[in-house]
Amino acid sequence: MPGTLGEQSAVRVWEEGGVRLTFVVDGAMGLVPHEFFPTIPESYWAAHPETLDEHGLVAMSAGGLLVERDGRAVLLDVGLGDYQGPIPLGKSVIGYADSGSLPDVLKSVGRTPEDIEAVAFTHLHVDHTGWAFTAGDDGRPRKYFPKARYLVADSEWAPHGRGELIPGAPPRSAVIEPLIPEHTEIADGEEIFPGVHALVTPGHSPGHTSYVIQAGDTRVIAFGDAFHIPTQISNPGWPSRPDVDGEAVLKARATLLAELAKPGTLGFACHFGDQPFGRVRTGESGTSTWEPVPSTVLQPTPRLLKV
Repeated sequence: MPGTLGEQSAVRVWEEGGVRLTFVVDGAMGLVPHEFFPTIPESYWAAHPETLDEHGLVAMSAGGLLVERDGRAVLLDVGLGDYQGPIPLGKSVIGYADSGSLPDVLKSVGRTPEDIEAVAFTHLHVDHTGWAFTAGDDGRPRKYFPKARYLVADSEWAPHGRGELIPGAPPRSAVIEPLIPEHTEIADGEEIFPGVHALVTPGHSPGHTSYVIQAGDTRVIAFGDAFHIPTQISNPGWPSRPDVDGEAVLKARATLLAELAKPGTLGFACHFGDQPFGRVRTGESGTSTWEPVPSTVLQPTPRLLKV
């Protein structure tokens, strides 16, 4: 059964039609509500205490979605990496994190870094790129997934390629510069793995990308950070602080909500507490809501936040 929004996500799996989707949890994050969601009124949080954890923070997990089909495997995003402490954004502390479990979780589900044939990034923010590279014996960054192609939407890579500094991005020396010779650019609609297509949904970042996964008769849309919390599905005009283009976010959310409302479609939400798999329901009033669907718990959350 689904967990609650105020809990960190367990390691969960959903499967259908020979496709297995596993949320490989890297760690726990807790975001300060008024810092990360500056336009959401305090009255909302007061009226919905179940959306916050025991520290009064918004519970969000970091990790990657492992997609397995016919013995092959691709990973959508790679978590925050080995990090414990505050999460800065500009001059503010927007939350706290305790992360670094992705390698152990990956091993526990029977996969090694060498098994991953592609890492497809939703976007190049720090909590989605953490295990892309690790330090080698010579101290230089090396690919953690040595045989994988590192896939990035062309519009996501473009400003990084020009040397621009994007809010929320990892240090250039740790991720962006090593990616220069290692990345492969992909386009909107491109099939990046059997049954997995890119859907470019910019706004949160310049080329933020969702991925549409066909699993039997069901489509699953991994929508990254287009939505950080379920109330943004009901209130798509409520932004997240790191969004770089508010107008584009509204268009991206409208596109995704239209797709998620189609029959036979589920969503994967990496940051929705312990409710990562769900569907969007639209009521008579036209308001959309997130309805979590059952998934199998393989193991409890590997990290619990300490603040």
